Amino acid sequence: MKRHYFGTDGIRGTVGQSPITPDFMLRLAHSVGQVLKQSDPRPKVLIGKDTRISGYMLESALEAGFNSAGVDVVLLGPIPTPGVAYLTRALRASLGVVISASHNPFNDNGVKFFSASGTKLDDAWEIAVEDALSQEPRWVASHLLGKTHRLDDAAGRYIEFCKSTFDLQLTLKGMKIVVDAANGAAYVAAPKIFAELGAEVITIGCSPNGVNINESVGATHPEALVQAVLANRADLGIALDGDADRLQWVDKDGQLYNGDQLLYVLARDRIEKGEKISGVVGTLMTNQAIAEGLSRLGIEMIRAKVGDRYVLESLLANGWLLGGESSGHLLMLDKHSTGDGLISALQVLQACLRMKTSLQKTLQEVPLFPQCLLNIPVDSQIDWRQHTEFQTRMAHVESKLGAKGRVLIRESGTEPLLRIMVEASDLAISTEYAHYLAESLS
Repeated sequence: MKRHYFGTDGIRGTVGQSPITPDFMLRLAHSVGQVLKQSDPRPKVLIGKDTRISGYMLESALEAGFNSAGVDVVLLGPIPTPGVAYLTRALRASLGVVISASHNPFNDNGVKFFSASGTKLDDAWEIAVEDALSQEPRWVASHLLGKTHRLDDAAGRYIEFCKSTFDLQLTLKGMKIVVDAANGAAYVAAPKIFAELGAEVITIGCSPNGVNINESVGATHPEALVQAVLANRADLGIALDGDADRLQWVDKDGQLYNGDQLLYVLARDRIEKGEKISGVVGTLMTNQAIAEGLSRLGIEMIRAKVGDRYVLESLLANGWLLGGESSGHLLMLDKHSTGDGLISALQVLQACLRMKTSLQKTLQEVPLFPQCLLNIPVDSQIDWRQHTEFQTRMAHVESKLGAKGRVLIRESGTEPLLRIMVEASDLAISTEYAHYLAESLS
């Protein structure tokens, strides 16, 4: 059965347009409740959200839908996505629900789910929910309706969990860190975590008003972090996205580091600690320089489809612990069940303190191959796989690059975009070939 609503990371879209409407969210929650009750007669569901103004409306609709199916609800308020994953597991809930559109602008929103073990759910579960959506609702009798209460210390519990992943023998005292929470879900947790571990914290993007999430700040706009680090002569800066499951890193010189580079540092740190790492999972987008660098450390890297859920599936299938995406989603399954921007930042900080060197020096051994990534709006009627001119040009580019480069074409799972990536030995070549491909679709 083909999924009609679920994309690569839950259900997402523009608020007020199907399916991001109150009536659909009520039906969705009711249907999810029916699926949950197949294995649990009285499920308990946690609901967290980011700072979008539409979160209030969608939260109310989801709450009503769950209650109507006989499901109890615990409201967490604004909290990072990985905080919902952690609390779902810690509180022995049946399901975790996150209301967020991650890095998208405020007028978008969405919903995604975590299993009782704090992991993203698989395609089969999503198909079961969509099947339930096609059926008539089964309202429970009044005495069986679900109840709702609020967990007032949700953020505090999550903060303590994040801090527990940092080496007790280390401290951030003497460090000045700029923290950019994208005016999103981590606006309370992020500054507190680094401050309580000893750092002097300077904040940007920590003043949400419901409509400024990801607006010129956060992981999707790291230029604000670069400027703040340089202006404040900070030691480093950390930028999260709207739901805080990924990060970008800036050093004291204003140099930006992506998820590929941070993944390499984490793997190298573990090797230096004497840990055995059988393999690391990247994605189709992971820079080839990282794969080669890991190979020199004796670590195999395999590529999953783009999306942290696919990285997770590959890690579990191979029994490995470490994986991530170029975008800054990093997974360390011995620390958390899902990608967590704050825990990732703490682990990279920990690695730098242990290695007693800078990221810049460590990463000199793995200079990235230049990539050009273009996001091309495409008509839903255009299939790039059947587009004759596009296919001809792609064959030409791949022939020219040979073994010295890569072409990757993929459709966005959250937006009507075709992502064209060309990786080559020279940025001018990558850029030329990426635009050459894109022109055939204009």
